[in-house]
Amino acid sequence: MKKRRDLDLFRVDLAKVVSRYIGETEKNLAGIFDDAEKSDSVLFFDEADALLSKRSEVKDAHDRYAKIGRDLLRRLKDFDGIVIVAKRARRRRPRRSRASAS
Repeated sequence: MKKRRDLDLFRVDLAKVVSRYIGETEKNLAGIFDDAEKSDSVLFFDEADALLSKRSEVKDAHDRYAKIGRDLLRRLKDFDGIVIVAKRARRRRPRRSRASAS
């Protein structure tokens, strides 16, 4: 960024965006992206892996998570702003010391 701009951070909890009702998730995503563009905010998707990791469990193209994932990725591509996507930290296993390995 050439010059610093004061931008609002729009934190998105994807767990609250996803709805069990047909079309509601897409409507929620549309509202989030529209609001962020109008207000020139930075979008921050926290724990996005909660939704996007479910795409690997998709069994066919009609799967709900496949559609949500596609819609989210399309929206991200078309968004004319700054987006930050974060995932949960992987749980680290404690290192074994060499003394205990013998």
